[in-house]
Amino acid sequence: MRMPGWMVLVVPTILLAAPATAQRYDPNYPVCMHVWTRDGNTINCSYTSWDQCRAMASGFSAMCLDNPYWSQAPKASPVHRHRHRDD
Repeated sequence: MRMPGWMVLVVPTILLAAPATAQRYDPNYPVCMHVWTRDGNTINCSYTSWDQCRAMASGFSAMCLDNPYWSQAPKASPVHRHRHRDD
């Protein structure tokens, strides 16, 4: 008899849960906008400049950030430090 009582609590919880979606970064644009709403938050990577993103984010609960998946991002080059020894 414990099983039906347990299921009465679990089944509605599962049915009311919102479906999860993966966050998508568009690798074609260098700037993303992170927006917070009552329903959650989203990231929109469709901006070509920081100024464009800031103009769209103005007045909203949002911030601009670099797109970590931008395909033209400069690659970090390793820094080689050679110590010159004076003997």
